[in-house]
Amino acid sequence: MSRKRPNIILIMTDQHRADHLGCYGNGIVRTPNIDRLAAGGTCFDRFYVATPVCMPNRASLATGRMPSAHLARHNGVPLPTESVTFFEVLRDAGYDTALIGKSHLHNFTGRPAPKRHPRRRDLKMPPEGLSDAVRLNLIGPDYELENAQAWRDDPDRAVPLPFFGFDEVKICSLHGDQVQGHYTAWLRDRCGGDPDKLRGPDNATPSNMSAPQAWRTKMPEELYPTTYIAEESLSFLDRQAARESDNPFFLKMSFPDPHHPFTPPGKYWEMYDPADMPLPATFEDKIYDPPPPVKELRDALEDAAGSHHVTVPVNEQQAREATALTYGMITMIDDAIGRVLAKLEDLGLAEDTVIAFTSDHGEFMGDRGVVFKFGYHYRELVRVPFVWFDPKAPTAGMHSERLSGTIDIAPTILERAGINAPYGVQGLNVFDAAHTHAGMMIEDYAASYMADPDSPCHYATFITDRWRLTRYESSEWGELYDLKEDPLELNNLWEYPDSRSVRAEMHERMVRQMLRLHDRGISPTSRA
Repeated sequence: MSRKRPNIILIMTDQHRADHLGCYGNGIVRTPNIDRLAAGGTCFDRFYVATPVCMPNRASLATGRMPSAHLARHNGVPLPTESVTFFEVLRDAGYDTALIGKSHLHNFTGRPAPKRHPRRRDLKMPPEGLSDAVRLNLIGPDYELENAQAWRDDPDRAVPLPFFGFDEVKICSLHGDQVQGHYTAWLRDRCGGDPDKLRGPDNATPSNMSAPQAWRTKMPEELYPTTYIAEESLSFLDRQAARESDNPFFLKMSFPDPHHPFTPPGKYWEMYDPADMPLPATFEDKIYDPPPPVKELRDALEDAAGSHHVTVPVNEQQAREATALTYGMITMIDDAIGRVLAKLEDLGLAEDTVIAFTSDHGEFMGDRGVVFKFGYHYRELVRVPFVWFDPKAPTAGMHSERLSGTIDIAPTILERAGINAPYGVQGLNVFDAAHTHAGMMIEDYAASYMADPDSPCHYATFITDRWRLTRYESSEWGELYDLKEDPLELNNLWEYPDSRSVRAEMHERMVRQMLRLHDRGISPTSRA
C-alpha cells in the first residue's frame, strides 16, 4: 500500500524529560520501541517547550504559536475555539483525524480559579463581560468537554465533533489511576463492578513507598489508562486499514503518564528497584533558599489553591522511589507503543507512516532536591524529547543539535503532509536549513494560574546554543548560565563583572527574537 501523502502518528507523553529515554542516553529506563524509532530517525537534542506548563504548551503544539499569541497562557485558560490548530488544517486537507488520550486544551479539574484582584481597590470594577481586555467567553458547554467531574457524573456523555479538528476523539482527563473521560465508561464496562474501588490511595495495596503522591494502585495493567489508549489506537488502525477511502490519517496518541501521581500498575510498580536509581547530579543543589523573585513566586504558590503542583522537597529515598516508579510508567508506555508499531507492520501501514514522539514538559525528579514542576526554567523542565521517524527518509539514529521546540511541531508535520502552515504560525520546520531560530523563547505565566492573576511574577527565558538567560518581571535579578561550561546550571553568572558583555548580547538577541515572535495571526482584510 503506498500513498503520496503519509499517515502521521504523533505520540505524546506527559511530564517526561528528555533524559528519561534510552535514546537520550539513559542507561537504566527500558524504552526499546521508542529507541527503535530513534535508531531509524532523528533525536533533537536541543528541543525546548514554549512554556513548562501543561495547557499552554499543549496549545502551542496544536497551533505552532507561543502562549502570548494563542491566549491560553497558563493552566486554567482553555484554548479559544476560534484558534486554528494544525489538526484542523490536516482534516481540511483530507486527513482522517483522531485523538486518543490526553488533550488538555480545556480545563479538566473543576477547581475554581484564583480570584482576580482589582488594581485599585478604591475604584469600581467593570461589570462581568467587560472585566477582561478581550471579549472572549471561555466559559460554558463548549469549554467543559474535558471536565473530569462531568465524566464522573455521566460516563456516557458525548463530545461534539469535530473537536479542535479531530473527527474521532477518545479523551483521557487527569493522571495515573485517577483518569476520567471516555475512559470512564470503558473502565466501568470492563471492570465488572464499581471502578472507583480500583482508584486512589484509599483503595491502594499497602506498600513501603514514601515518595509524594505514590501509591500501589489496585488497577490491573489491563484496565490502566495506558492500556486503554493502546487498545483504542489499535482499533483505529484496524478501521483505517479496512476502509475503502485512500485518505491518509493523523493519529494523536497521548498518554497521561508519567505525570504524578506515581501509580504504575502490576509488574510495572516493582520493575525498577529504587536502590538502583542514582541520585541526580544536582540533588544536593537544593533550592530551599531561592533568590528573591523565585522566593516571591514560591511563597505565592504555597499559599494558593492547587499548590500540590508546586515543587516539593524530597529526601534521597523519596527521589529514588519517584524515579523508579516513573521509569515503570515510561516502560509501560513504551510497551504500548510497541503494540502499535507491530500493528502497523501487520496491516502493511508501516512504510507509509511517519511517527513523531514528544512530551509537554519535564519534571525535576530529584534534581535540585525536589520533584514535580513550576517556578524555574532549569533544563530538567524545559528540555523535552522530540524523535522523528520517517520511513521514506530514514536518518539512521541521527542526533540533531538544531535549536527547536514545541512550536515547530505543527509546521514540520504540515510541510511533511505537503501543506503550508497558517499565517501567524511562529514555529519553523525542523528540517528547513534555510530558516532557523536564533534562540528559543520560553514564556511563563504560572503565577497567574496558581496564585493571583495580577501577580507580577511573569518571567521569560532565552536559550541559545551556549547560554540561558532568564528575566523576572518583579526583579532586577536574573539568571545567566554558560550551558557549554556548566551544563548542570549550577553557577549563575548574572552578577559576575566578566559576564556583562554576554548579558548585554543575550538581551539584544532576546529582544530580536521577541520581535520575530510578534503575533501576526490575522491577515489584512484590505488596504484600509
